[in-house]
Amino acid sequence: MSKILEALALLFVLLTVFFVVLYICVGAKVFFSLTITFGTFAYHLCIRLMIGLVIHSVLKNYADYTRKWYQIKPWEKKLYKAIKVKKWKTRMPTYNTSFFDVTKHSWDEIAQASCQAEIVDETIIVFSFLPIILSIWVGDYLVFLLTSIAAALFDLLFVIMQRYNRPRILKMMKLEKVKSLVSPSFLLEKNKGHPCHNDSGCPFGCLSVISMRECDDRSYTVI
Repeated sequence: MSKILEALALLFVLLTVFFVVLYICVGAKVFFSLTITFGTFAYHLCIRLMIGLVIHSVLKNYADYTRKWYQIKPWEKKLYKAIKVKKWKTRMPTYNTSFFDVTKHSWDEIAQASCQAEIVDETIIVFSFLPIILSIWVGDYLVFLLTSIAAALFDLLFVIMQRYNRPRILKMMKLEKVKSLVSPSFLLEKNKGHPCHNDSGCPFGCLSVISMRECDDRSYTVI
């Protein structure tokens, strides 16, 4: 995906330059319109690459997923269910799939990469509206407004996808940590008398991983 995005950005930049030259030489209004069109596309593609590069150079996929900003609000769960994120998220492209490869990274690292990806997309949303300023000089305010809204909504889908996935990533991360504490030669059997049975996700008796909290009562059965 990264190669495709870079190739498209270069293509639209070249097309923008080409039509700028034609407009200067010929002066036809159609070339001016094409310059604005391809220039807008070039901007939205290039700004994605630049923001991603800058933020990655600063964070390097090390983001604190415990910060309040990254926490999912109760109303978000209802929203994501209503818009059926689970069905369409797998069809969305990923700029760099290696950041989320479980064979190369721990779930902790993937959780941090998810937070960085969210910050990148949120920053892009803000910058998507900058081209509207050009309408002061070139006109066509509505065109700039609509293209900016479309670009922002597109990136909002990626923000939603990251926030939808994060609680599931954190559950896998906690499960991974629990497994690292248990010797492979032991099996944990659910203890029906355990206070966390069935819905707490307690690592010491209940393997459901729903809320996954530490428990003071470690009365699990080892067989």
